Amino acid sequence: MRFVEHFTRPLADGRVLCEVCPRVCDIAPGAYGACYSRRNVDGRMALTSDGLAADLRVEPIELTPLYHFLPGSAALTLGTAGCNLACAFCGAHDAAVSRATEARSKSASPAAIARAAIAHGCASVAFADNDPAVYFESAIDIAAACRAQGIKTVAKTAGYLSPGPREALFGAVDAANVDLKAFSEGFYWRRTGGHFDAVLETLQYIRRESDVWLEITTMLIAGENDSEREIDALTGWIVEELGDETPLHFTALRPDHQMRTHPPTPQATLTRARAQAKANGLRHVYVVGEAASFCAGCGATVIRRDGDRVSDYALDGEGACHACGRMLAGQFASTRGGYDGARAPVDIEAYA
Repeated sequence: MRFVEHFTRPLADGRVLCEVCPRVCDIAPGAYGACYSRRNVDGRMALTSDGLAADLRVEPIELTPLYHFLPGSAALTLGTAGCNLACAFCGAHDAAVSRATEARSKSASPAAIARAAIAHGCASVAFADNDPAVYFESAIDIAAACRAQGIKTVAKTAGYLSPGPREALFGAVDAANVDLKAFSEGFYWRRTGGHFDAVLETLQYIRRESDVWLEITTMLIAGENDSEREIDALTGWIVEELGDETPLHFTALRPDHQMRTHPPTPQATLTRARAQAKANGLRHVYVVGEAASFCAGCGATVIRRDGDRVSDYALDGEGACHACGRMLAGQFASTRGGYDGARAPVDIEAYA
């Protein structure tokens, strides 16, 4: 735990206003904010998860998912307790889950995380189990320790941040996959408790104001955000605002939490959405069963994937197609990542 003063406003009666995200929680003494990672301790804001991490493991970077960032490499993936959205389809956000995650958490300094990444041959550290928006100060410290050792950092995030924390977080990490959960305010408010515009602002900020490599994930939910009209609007906006080479991952609902009885997303819906996205001009659209990357110039298959493992690779060290020389959008290493896709837990205490 550590006390933080930035993006925090003390109030007259001991309450503290948190301005990290658009929720702007008014937190009473002893209480937590909606994210469960910030607590009012005697009129001061405490980041309770600082110096802790849970469920550390080595896994393919493709699971983040990032397909155009160091393909085939290993990532040291971690999380902490808490989230600032309340998605009806996610079983990882509520207080009970946060307390369980907190109980599993172990002491994990930035230096220890960097050492563990090096020891396990990881090219990056991924903040992926819960949203680094709620512990962005810790994520920035970890990113600095990793950068000093030549390790990249990536964020899996819903992008629900106020401008100051947004600038700070995306000034520190190297890549991000942002969940664009739908393309309507109604869905966001009804199903996540958040607001749509703030996420669009984050996406625009990343593309226009940062050097962060950006990919997007949209989970399609039957009858909620999967209409042809909404997918047209979403993919058209991405092309216009973020560029036609922004990778988009469509995923399927696995019924959970408040949507346990909701039907899973049919494969046909994913296939149709992918076709719509490509018809609207997006060049790199991924769904289950369609995970290969193609050259935007000659159409050659430049990365073939078998599940989460890269099985064939036809790019040079700069990301140029072997067939025609056109650069694939993304960030690539001088040599292809050779991680075999096996996942392995990491005992962070061994690197203290």
